[in-house]
Amino acid sequence: MKTRELGHTGQQVSALGLGCMSMASGYAYGPSDAHEAVATLHRALDLGVTLWDTADVYGFGANEELLRQVLVPNRSSVFLATKFGFVTDGRGGATVDVRPERIARACEASLQRLGIDTIDLYYAHRIDPAVPVEEMVGAMAALVQAGKVRFLGLSEASATSLRRAQATHPIAALQSEYSMFTRDVEAEILPACRELGVSLVPFSPLGRGLLTNPGPQLAAQDLRRSMPRFGEEVGDANAPLVAGLHQLAAEKGVTTAQLALSWLLAQDAGIIPIPGTKRRKYLEENAAAAEIVLSATDLRRLEQLLTAHPVVGARYGEGALKLVNR
Repeated sequence: MKTRELGHTGQQVSALGLGCMSMASGYAYGPSDAHEAVATLHRALDLGVTLWDTADVYGFGANEELLRQVLVPNRSSVFLATKFGFVTDGRGGATVDVRPERIARACEASLQRLGIDTIDLYYAHRIDPAVPVEEMVGAMAALVQAGKVRFLGLSEASATSLRRAQATHPIAALQSEYSMFTRDVEAEILPACRELGVSLVPFSPLGRGLLTNPGPQLAAQDLRRSMPRFGEEVGDANAPLVAGLHQLAAEKGVTTAQLALSWLLAQDAGIIPIPGTKRRKYLEENAAAAEIVLSATDLRRLEQLLTAHPVVGARYGEGALKLVNR
């Protein structure tokens, strides 16, 4: 697996990471097999996919506990990223709480669930408009000083918030949704990351499955049921784009997922996607994308296709969209 530098930290991580959100059974994308999830983590180590991404809200702590099984005996081989900030109400709803007094408690709880002494990359999962960015990052910086955290990151933050955070303490990474289906970050966020030397870490780089499976059958508890892009009213509106991607991938001799990931890697050397999976076969497919080189002609044809078929449907519902810092 090729590597890329995380921001300007000097730390090398795998060019493609592993999003672990779906590994906790029943959370986000339907049922999960814990044995297969653990086997997927071991296979990630074999393949050199060493950047693992989780959060305290994934599975309400169960995701971090699952990772612990493989993380602890292989600690030196894993660059572990987790997030704090969401508070759930137990009924499927969530609010954001990044008050300084809560951050230290959240960190300690994650460390205990993960079974480690230090988190490699600690993200604020969302920006709370009620808490100044400087106060939040100042509390996060205190964790670095205490040796609890190595590097700091933000998730779904605006370019303005990123600049305010960077002025308080160095930010290594900004995580945001970015794929052929979601390109909002190209306007302001990606340029700000380049300017500040911050890695952009795209989550859902395969459009939450729409790039590879435009009409997925969703389980009752699947998070995507709340997303307009997966609603019945959208129908087959995005099918021409997906069909075009399938065709270009076939011509290239790669899968559509690999084409989408290699396209992202080609956008900037500071981009480190974290495709999520809970199965070995998809992990292996995704990891192979790091070796694919797209020519100028490939990139031009892809851009023409994306321009010809604008994506239909918002990426979040109204409630979730309000939590995105814009």
